[in-house]
Amino acid sequence: MPEWPEHVMWWHVYPLGFVGAPIRDGVDPDAAPAHRLDRLEPWLDHVIELGLNGLLLGPVFAAETHGYDTVDHFRIDPRLGDDADFDRLVSAARERGIRILLDGVFNHVGRAHPAFRDQTEHGPRLFRGRWVDGRFEADVFEGHDALVALDHSSPAVVDLVVEVMCHWLERGIDGWRLDAAYAVPHTFWAEVLPRVRERFPEAWFLGEVIHGDAARIVHESTMDALTQYELWQGIWHGLADGNLFELAHAVERHDELLRVFVPQTFVGNHDVTRIASAVGADLVPHALAVLFTVAGTPSVYAGDEFGWTAVKEERLGGDDAVRPEFPAGPGDVDADDRILAAHQALIALRRRKPSLWRAHTDVVDLANTAAVLRTATGDDAVVVALNLGDDPVSLPAADARAVVTGDGTLAGSRVELPPRGWAVLEA
Repeated sequence: MPEWPEHVMWWHVYPLGFVGAPIRDGVDPDAAPAHRLDRLEPWLDHVIELGLNGLLLGPVFAAETHGYDTVDHFRIDPRLGDDADFDRLVSAARERGIRILLDGVFNHVGRAHPAFRDQTEHGPRLFRGRWVDGRFEADVFEGHDALVALDHSSPAVVDLVVEVMCHWLERGIDGWRLDAAYAVPHTFWAEVLPRVRERFPEAWFLGEVIHGDAARIVHESTMDALTQYELWQGIWHGLADGNLFELAHAVERHDELLRVFVPQTFVGNHDVTRIASAVGADLVPHALAVLFTVAGTPSVYAGDEFGWTAVKEERLGGDDAVRPEFPAGPGDVDADDRILAAHQALIALRRRKPSLWRAHTDVVDLANTAAVLRTATGDDAVVVALNLGDDPVSLPAADARAVVTGDGTLAGSRVELPPRGWAVLEA
């Protein structure tokens, strides 16, 4: 694995929503380019000001609707622009020291993909399914009829994915987020990724995995990291339900993974309810305190730093609220100053302490609505104290000597927290 991911924290963007592109109505994958991708460039300085240095982009390739129904992996979606627009974005990011990760949808494609339209009984087999009475019935992804599954046992599919990955790595990206990696056989990734690494040894590969034996998946697939949904759920439900035992359990299980790999951590992304809606704006700093002090490669979902709210719904268009259009620049946003300041302070702390990337976390003190976590490598430690209750609490400060951020105060060997208070302390 390359060393640079130890020092990267990502700003996660869903490009089609960000630039205000049409998602369902009037989408023509072969239309003339609408040069919207340039709308991202004014936000790159915001990424740096937050203290982040990575841009994790959702789908940018030609697609039929939401971007996860790719029809051409080698062409920028015309709703975003063209190759020149993409090259300008890469160049602008490089000038600021920002890494770029692209979203690779290699489990399935849209039905308008040329290879699917040209599928014949005796032609090259790229898709999983069966021929019935001269008609090909394709397997689909999780019941979504518009998403036809690639045949990952086909050498032609292996070659295609290797070619796509190398094409965009040559164009200047740093790695890939592998969409729905959990739905793809581990052996497929084990064939693809070593071939890509031969040409691009510094590339990083992040698998979207929602469930399963994470350590075994990494070992068998050769992916570098997986999305840490279990920790996200532990943070969300632990805070929202006033049950920090759930959070502590998730943190302890998270720690076990570090023996094998360092997960990609988050409290928000393009597929889930925004954290401010999930736990309430007053508890967002509590979630961030955990995110930026436990081990992992953290990401911030664009808009969460402003305290934006939105609920994901299980219906057609149910993701739209969490994938909104952004204004021309950060100066046009009416932000929740407390949440923005918490992001900046905690990202700055993480930047000062790169050893946290693979540090061990101990649960020092635990109750339903109060907890103390200590994350350390050797003598370098940070302590997180959380209070979800409506009354002040006094908690053990472990070996902390100073409050770094939050609304707690240090009194000897104790940290005093107000109602719904939090603090991050330094040993």
